[in-house]
Amino acid sequence: MRKRNKIDLNSDVGESFGVYKIGLDEEVIPLVSSANIACGFHAGDPAVMRLTVALAKGHGVRVGAHPGFPDMLAFGRRYIEATLEEIRDYITYQIGALQAFAALQGMKLQHVKAHGGLYNMAVKDPEIWETMAEVISSLDKELILVVIAGPRKEELLEIGRRYGIRVAFEFFADRAYNRDGSLVSRRESGAVIEDHRLVAERVRKMVTESKVTARDGTEIDLTADTICIHGDNPAAVRLVKRIREILFDSGIEITSMGNFL
Repeated sequence: MRKRNKIDLNSDVGESFGVYKIGLDEEVIPLVSSANIACGFHAGDPAVMRLTVALAKGHGVRVGAHPGFPDMLAFGRRYIEATLEEIRDYITYQIGALQAFAALQGMKLQHVKAHGGLYNMAVKDPEIWETMAEVISSLDKELILVVIAGPRKEELLEIGRRYGIRVAFEFFADRAYNRDGSLVSRRESGAVIEDHRLVAERVRKMVTESKVTARDGTEIDLTADTICIHGDNPAAVRLVKRIREILFDSGIEITSMGNFL
């Protein structure tokens, strides 16, 4: 059973570019407690970054960097054979850019969450998580590293301790899971769940039983500090509203991860 009575809701936002509109930021941001803002590599641009920080600030939502691979053509979802040194540079560049936009508006970054291919590669290769932790620790030890909840929990907590930073474990409410705790590839049918009733039931099960049902029916042990709703999911607004209802009914307060970690 879950003991903590607080949880964070996060969403990947700021992913528009120039005249291209992606996501439902204006509708989703007021409903979450943490915003993961694209930093111009996989999506976003300077103006979008500035406007998204302002939107989050206006709704009292904490902001974090959402760094990805420099691959706009594939929205950062492809795996790139980058060295750890290259990944270190990518992450440093993107966090620094968003830190500047936040500072200009009197805000401070709360967290860092990798995007797409970079995130999924880190799930398979913890050295990438460690590289991210090293960068975060050097830039600002108050930053929280967001990682996938699952079987590597103790290993990831140890990485956090080693670099003196906090680690937040994340559950993807609208993504299908494999039995090993990894996410089903977006290339596969059913990877993104749009049925808000099914998503709501998954959230209820996770927060009350610390379980999630994988695609093959296997039940996985899983506890999380933050729940992700993808802002580019067409059902995002309906999903997050229903999830808020579920959490309220379960006696769990929605608040930014920095308030309880």
